[in-house]
Amino acid sequence: MMSYEVLGPLAVNDHGEAFTPTAPKQRQLLAFLLLNANTVVSIESCIAELWEDNPPSSAASTLQTYVLQLRRLLASLPSVGSAPCAKDVLKTRSRGYLLRVAPGQLDVDEFNSFAAQGRAALARRDDGCAALFFRRALSVWHGEPLADVALGPRLRAWVAGLEERRLGALEQRIEADLRLGTHHEVLAELTGLVAAHPTHENFHAQLVLALYRCGRQAQALQVIARLRSVLNTELGLEPSARMQQLHQAVLTCDARLDASVEWPESVLSLDLLAERRGELADLVPGFARCLEGSSA
Repeated sequence: MMSYEVLGPLAVNDHGEAFTPTAPKQRQLLAFLLLNANTVVSIESCIAELWEDNPPSSAASTLQTYVLQLRRLLASLPSVGSAPCAKDVLKTRSRGYLLRVAPGQLDVDEFNSFAAQGRAALARRDDGCAALFFRRALSVWHGEPLADVALGPRLRAWVAGLEERRLGALEQRIEADLRLGTHHEVLAELTGLVAAHPTHENFHAQLVLALYRCGRQAQALQVIARLRSVLNTELGLEPSARMQQLHQAVLTCDARLDASVEWPESVLSLDLLAERRGELADLVPGFARCLEGSSA
């Protein structure tokens, strides 16, 4: 089956064989068309991506040459097989181009699908299922998005957005793991994430909770102190009110921080706490009914 990969180095594969273009501009154009899969991309947008503010006078004709080269590449794929079929995959439209991508061919779509299923499972408090779906979503990644492609302004913005989605899925997977009581298992991972993202409050909150549940209250408080120092020194900020509430909960050994306690307002993901405050009153009774049904 034909597939495109952008969550890591750019790759075009068909029946186990690689057909990825090697020329830098062709790679960049293909990545840009994949970003806008099944949508008409204007010639002007392609030129702005490939050459930013300094396009050559021949930009339009050069772009046409790159499109022809990509069609030749597509025609060589067993799943496409001919030049007319390649023109049907990479279509010319009025003042633009459209790359047809079927469901299941682009790894971003696979990531988004698994992540959506993970969020749905998390919302219904099915933590084991949520952790599984988020792991599947994250397994689709093979490195930095488009790691070997020159990025213009639109691709740079897209890659930044993809990274945020990856971090969000990772954060939610850890939330599910913590709800399942696997705080010992996630300690090393969270320590690395906090080091890599020194101002990311949610990862800090998760590390604090994992340390506290492992009986390491003093180290949990040290994590909060380091976060406060970094935020104050680098940004002139104080930790959020929610982080301060977590700090107080650790200081007072609040029973709601214990792994054995089910409580409606999660401290595991500070953003989710704010977003889902209104939903949780409905979710928790439903979760309790689910547990009653499973034990019957």
